[in-house]
Amino acid sequence: MAVTDEAILKIKEMILTGELAPGERLPPEKELSDRLGLSRSSLREAVKALEVIRVLDVRRGDGTYVTSLEPRLLLEAMSFVIDLHDDQSVLEIFAVRRILEPAAASLAARNADEATIERLRSVVTSVDEATDVEGLVTHDLEFHRGIAEATGNAYLASLIDSLSGHTVRARVWRGITEENAVDRTLHEHHAILDAIAAGDADLAQALTVVHVSGVEQWLRSAL
Repeated sequence: MAVTDEAILKIKEMILTGELAPGERLPPEKELSDRLGLSRSSLREAVKALEVIRVLDVRRGDGTYVTSLEPRLLLEAMSFVIDLHDDQSVLEIFAVRRILEPAAASLAARNADEATIERLRSVVTSVDEATDVEGLVTHDLEFHRGIAEATGNAYLASLIDSLSGHTVRARVWRGITEENAVDRTLHEHHAILDAIAAGDADLAQALTVVHVSGVEQWLRSAL
């Protein structure tokens, strides 16, 4: 095992055992390297790696802290990777969305309160066929993110959000606009929201399967 990998695992173990809690400052570099039996250079490399994936927060002149370890932070690295997609991986991403988003819609129908429904309602009524592509992309991100957050499951919401690449959505909406299919797509958003508002989990799930599958099918033919 590379020495840096060993350092990463040892810091991870300190977090898992509660020796280092979210928001807590790490011991000074020399003290920590001595405690872990590692060189200071290996420790620095481990800290850099853990900073990239948002486990640690290096504050210049202050020290290194464990982050909040919230799902949205820990899954940011996945968003970065997804932005580096190729055509084949885009289809695989949509296959994952086809699994997760219907389940999220079903949960949202069970858990969404009136305030959440009203927020989603404002999102779906803020756009129409005259909205430009950038506005449609923003709408799409807010709509699907809002449903995911309404599940009450932070990990599911963060995972779905990490799969929601802006670049892919822009490509899809640009193509849908060219094919005059915006009205149908927005109508599907309205229908999904109506099912969630009615508390009909099965219908919300089924409509989301159709919605995501339709976009996936369009993208497959476009590629």
